Amino acid sequence: MNAESLNLSTSLGATTAYVARPHEEFQAAVILIQEYWGINQHIRDIAGRYANEGYLCVAPDLYRGRLAKDTEEALALMQALAIEDGIETIRKAMDAAESTYKVKDFAINGYCMGGTFALRAACEIPELKAAAPFYGDIPEEEILKKLTVPTLFIAGKRDAWINEKKVNGLKEVGAKYKLPIEVISYDADHAFFNDTRPEVYDAEAAADAWRRVQEHFRKYLNN
Repeated sequence: MNAESLNLSTSLGATTAYVARPHEEFQAAVILIQEYWGINQHIRDIAGRYANEGYLCVAPDLYRGRLAKDTEEALALMQALAIEDGIETIRKAMDAAESTYKVKDFAINGYCMGGTFALRAACEIPELKAAAPFYGDIPEEEILKKLTVPTLFIAGKRDAWINEKKVNGLKEVGAKYKLPIEVISYDADHAFFNDTRPEVYDAEAAADAWRRVQEHFRKYLNN
């Protein structure tokens, strides 16, 4: 794997994207969206896992270089980040990856806050080939009903934030509009995929979720 940086220019200022590039040739890219901590070592590690699967992985820095030191700061950074700003940065990351690496097929994956942005992007960026949001918040029905990107939504049954009521609401809107979305719920807590947080990490659920995401992306990406 080669770790690189990609410069991005947005209407609210410059930022970068962390890029993990496979040694071998690749045909497709995964846009990876951070948790509310920022582009930390855990996100870089996930990017490396995608590179090992043969994908270019691009993780745009939605916080423009800031990294939360604790949950209070992480929450403040997340609340200060406008949805429109995040979506624009995601679009810019796709454009930059296409022009720099000549890649045309993109999927998106995100966790926690990143799951919120990954699902929203799947509703607003139809050029995406596939999406895999993990325990992110659900957009309102008027946004969600626009979803055309095949989406695998991963949830935790013990998640107090993206709780059963929210997940059931997602399923109901999905059924109402016949949206291309599948919901998988594990008997696990919020952030169960994060192996740097032993208090919530669930190795079995994380391994199965990763397997499902890889199958989902292989199905829809030219890789």
